[in-house]
Amino acid sequence: MRIKLAAPLQSDSIVDGEGIRAVLWTQGCAHHCPGCHNAETWNFDGGYWEDVDTIKKELRALVGQDGITFSGGDPMYQIKPCLEIAKYAHEIGLNVWCYTGYTYEELLTLDDPNVMEFLENIDVLVDGPFILGERSLDLYFKGSRNQRVLDMKKTLQEKKAVIVSKYQDAKKIAPLYKRDKDIYV
Repeated sequence: MRIKLAAPLQSDSIVDGEGIRAVLWTQGCAHHCPGCHNAETWNFDGGYWEDVDTIKKELRALVGQDGITFSGGDPMYQIKPCLEIAKYAHEIGLNVWCYTGYTYEELLTLDDPNVMEFLENIDVLVDGPFILGERSLDLYFKGSRNQRVLDMKKTLQEKKAVIVSKYQDAKKIAPLYKRDKDIYV
């Protein structure tokens, strides 16, 4: 099985989910959110094909990663290979995060028999389109206020979107450092 990627597997990310993460940048997205920071991943004809077994070998060889994050593009356009990689990630002890421009509720309406199984193999889903007017730099692991960071185990158990509470509020950022004029002579 193959997957279309926008870039090679990235390691050591600290901004694409909790902990130190590998990131898989999928190619292809039809959401075309204005202000998207990955617009080069939209074109379904762009990127390159990679064998899923190659990705698995690369994941196995990584050291010090807490998990893998599926981003892009939108991984939901390549559910089957992403599902295979997510299952493997769990087998080797990695947690799985996934970014999508779909909301959780929209995913439930997709005509793909693999959607539910993929959702069952995702620990945290960051859902919803990026909305430029809702953009904020003080949010945890999302770009706009409308997006949600969902605990997928609880979401599937309760059959409704359950937000990861520690990422619900804005970051608490310290005030800008101000020099004390008495310290400097």
